[in-house]
Amino acid sequence: MVTKAIAALLREGVKKGSKKVKDARSKVDEAFTPKKLKEEEKALKAKQRKRRKKEKEQQANPFETKRGRKAYSEGMKPKFEKQTKRRLKTEKKETGELKGRKTEASRGRQAKTLIGGAALTAAGAAGIGVAISVAHSGLEDFLIVDRKGVGSSFAAWPAETRFITPSFPSNSIGMLDLNSVAVGVSPAFSMRIEHPTGQEFAEHLQGLADFFELPIRENTNILSLGKAGGLFHLETEEGTLFARKVIWAAGEYQYPSQGAFLGSELCLHTSKIKSYGDLSGEDYLIIGGYESGIDAAYHLSKQGRRVRVFDQNCPWGEESSDPSVALSTFTFERIKSIEFETNVELFSEKSVQSITFDGSIYELKTEDGEVFQSKNQPLLANGFDGSHKFISNLFEHRDDGFAELTDQDESTITPGLFLAGPMVRHDGHIFCFIFKYRQRFAIVAQAIAESFNLPTDEFVEAYRSWGMYLDDLSCCGQECLTC
Repeated sequence: MVTKAIAALLREGVKKGSKKVKDARSKVDEAFTPKKLKEEEKALKAKQRKRRKKEKEQQANPFETKRGRKAYSEGMKPKFEKQTKRRLKTEKKETGELKGRKTEASRGRQAKTLIGGAALTAAGAAGIGVAISVAHSGLEDFLIVDRKGVGSSFAAWPAETRFITPSFPSNSIGMLDLNSVAVGVSPAFSMRIEHPTGQEFAEHLQGLADFFELPIRENTNILSLGKAGGLFHLETEEGTLFARKVIWAAGEYQYPSQGAFLGSELCLHTSKIKSYGDLSGEDYLIIGGYESGIDAAYHLSKQGRRVRVFDQNCPWGEESSDPSVALSTFTFERIKSIEFETNVELFSEKSVQSITFDGSIYELKTEDGEVFQSKNQPLLANGFDGSHKFISNLFEHRDDGFAELTDQDESTITPGLFLAGPMVRHDGHIFCFIFKYRQRFAIVAQAIAESFNLPTDEFVEAYRSWGMYLDDLSCCGQECLTC
């Protein structure tokens, strides 16, 4: 939970410029008292109750309200407006709506919501972070949509898994916590944890969403995304959302890669494991030796299990300062543990050809002909496909399969569609981890704000002063330690 002093920094300082930011920093320490924190918590709960009441009151179709009709008509093409009215009329007939009376079924099918500004998917680290940036840029009309809830992907992590990047409360010296998603926010300070679990970080994101009163529609699954008549159509099971801009920030954890070798479906992806303590058996084969693979091997080794890890490269031997390529120092420290050295065997440059199962034994065969066996289901730790694959038709694609983006992280073929999060790529630069991709939030927010003719100079200056605005990628080579 952030303090009122930090809130003043975020809500006033960011808009008024770097001088106000510096002045606000000196007041932060004064706010960190038990009494004030308790008062703040009470105020937050009151705001939550007020917001829920307001949301309940606004469940009515915005097209039937004065404000909704005005927002919808402003800037819309008459042709598209006519088409939409015709569509609504048709749907009324199909759902049995007569003389203004609606059945429960018709309410669900006819839910139309206009978002005058931007729609954001979803409510993870990228979604919450870029939403706060959008709010700081001056744009008020936006909505976050998530198919589950705030931080749900983090909450789904194995119970033993922790952040590889350390959290530390450094805001007082003008630097951000490595695991922070917003200016002035420090998970280390609010949680007093250096390497939070996924569940702990999910609770942190939920606290941010409540504190900043972010407009979020949870349990809303986006079935498709398209654009017509200058508006994006986000089709959901509850109805259609319309927005002029869309920030796709749905992340990747919920979309694990199933592998490209024969029999990969026989494996258990590490993202599906609730706890490594739930796994039985004494011998495990793990395909993938980057962070998630080594994490699984470490926790199994702590339980005395024998583990063999296979990777087509050699991530544990990679000499690079780029955390997108080499293992983290946190992971290297764990590799040196007695349990890991005793129970784990690492096989580098081993491409898996196939996995078979005869009913009792799993057999792994490598491309060079070696065979390994285990009685236990192999674990797959080969990363994630990413959510942007569901809207791949709205992007051009690079040779490596990632989306082609403008300098503002906007689709090159679908104006108004932006990408935020770990799937962002520029040249050879990989914006993984929170402390890397968060540096692009303000760039997206600036682009959207300026499209609505909002001033952004002071906003950009303030974000740049906090290291949250990275537009110069020339320093981001392999040996760059600051980006």
